[in-house]
Amino acid sequence: MQHGPAVRRRKLGAELRALRTGAGLTSGEAARLVGWHQSKVSRIETGASGVKPADVRLLLDVYGVQDARLRELLLVLAGSDGGGGGHHWWHAYRGVLPPTYRDFISLESQASAMRTLETSVVPGLLQTPEYARAVTRAAVGGLDDDADERLEALVAVRLARQDVLRADPPMELSAVLDEAVLRREIGGPEVMARQLGRLVEAARLPQVRLQVLPFAAGEHVGITGPFVIFSFSRTSDLDVVVLDHLTSSLYLERKEDLQAYTEAFNSLRIHALSPEESLDYIAALAGGV
Repeated sequence: MQHGPAVRRRKLGAELRALRTGAGLTSGEAARLVGWHQSKVSRIETGASGVKPADVRLLLDVYGVQDARLRELLLVLAGSDGGGGGHHWWHAYRGVLPPTYRDFISLESQASAMRTLETSVVPGLLQTPEYARAVTRAAVGGLDDDADERLEALVAVRLARQDVLRADPPMELSAVLDEAVLRREIGGPEVMARQLGRLVEAARLPQVRLQVLPFAAGEHVGITGPFVIFSFSRTSDLDVVVLDHLTSSLYLERKEDLQAYTEAFNSLRIHALSPEESLDYIAALAGGV
């Protein structure tokens, strides 16, 4: 049985291989220390097979890894719901969250930084409850008999995700918002006015950088769709690009992909209004709604 998406298996395997090498052990020596066959260690390190969180703990102990944050991240990549055997908050919503969304939240919870291009809606980490409810209703409303209950659960999840901006240390969020995000009236004028006000508040936070990409910028590299780049403070080898679709998410991990999307994001920032100009622009819109 494979645990987690392929991107997580490969990233986890690469990091475990690096830690083993750093500990001065061959794969055969590591296998003997934990009582496995060498082929099991090799399959884990190449991402050919999944690995249980308990097995990751064994390897980390053998490699002498004491960094609590790194251990937690690697256990998340292994599919653990908690580095210490407990559960993260989203475990309570497993019944309504598809696996790809749980994967996204687990990575988001451990990332030190997030860069995102949004072309249609306000980033989930910055949505007000009313705005989040309107967006979620548009996505899932009427899909099943328990739509209302599912709606409220998904809204609760979206709001709980925002705690990463209040963590210690907080996630650093850099977002480029297409002007359409600000112009599209979601939930009605009052809901939109409060949402714009929330963006003004967020733009003043030291860990948040918002830039508006105006219609006047014309065609740009981001017209193909939104994307997210997660970065991790312990190692850049775990960085990943996430592309969301209606029913699934695509994880891009190759260095070439990361470089291409990083360059695309940097290009978008150049063409967008500065953070100061963007704050003034959003504030003006908020006052006129």
